[in-house]
Amino acid sequence: AGWFRRLLHKPKPSSVESLKSSHSASSSPSSSSSAKSSSSSPGVSLATSSISLSPVSAQDISASDSPRWDKSYDVCICHSEGDMELVEELVSYLEGQPESFRCFLQLRDAVAGSAVVTELCDAVQNSHCWVMLITPGFLQDPWCRYQMHQALAEAPMANGRTIPVLKDVDRKDYPRELWNIYYIYMALKEKSFRQIRDTVMRYLQELCQSSTKRME
Repeated sequence: AGWFRRLLHKPKPSSVESLKSSHSASSSPSSSSSAKSSSSSPGVSLATSSISLSPVSAQDISASDSPRWDKSYDVCICHSEGDMELVEELVSYLEGQPESFRCFLQLRDAVAGSAVVTELCDAVQNSHCWVMLITPGFLQDPWCRYQMHQALAEAPMANGRTIPVLKDVDRKDYPRELWNIYYIYMALKEKSFRQIRDTVMRYLQELCQSSTKRME
C-alpha cells in the first residue's frame, strides 16, 4: 500500500490548478495545456494560472515562411448576435497583441452578397483556431451550432484548435458534442481573453515546431 499512498500524495502539475466545469473555469487559456481532450469527464473546465509556451518564439510564428500564413485567419470567432459587444472586445484584444492575430468576425469580414453557409464554411476552413463563445444566445442560435459542427468536422481531434468559452451557461448545458474538450469559463473577462490568446499562441507555436521537424 506504500506505493498507493505515494501516488495519492504525488504533487499535481503546477500548470493545472483545478478542474471545475469544462475548458477553464476562470483563469488561463482554454487550452493552456493546448485544449486537452478529456474522455472520462464530460464538460471539464481547465483552470490554470500560467501557460508554459513552447520554445518557438513570436518571431518564428510571424516569419515569412511560417505555416501560420497557410490560412487566412488565426482565429474564427463563433458567437450569437446578442454577444456582439463582448466579441468585438475580444477581437480588439487579439488583434492588438504583438502577434497581431488575424480574426474572422462574420458581421465585419463576410463578403456582401455571399451565402451565409458558404461564408461560415469558408471561415472555418481558412482559420487555424475556432473560438466558440457559448452563451444562452449561442445555444439557441442554429447558425452557431452549425458552425460548431463544421469546426468539429474539420478537425475533430486537433488539440487547441477548438476553444470553447462558456459565459452565463450552466455546466449541464455544455454542448454534448464538446464533452471531450476542456473549456474556458469566463468569470473574469480580462483573464479569459488572456487564456484565449495563450491557447492560440500555443497552437501556432506547435504548428511551427511540427513543420520544422517535417522539414528536417
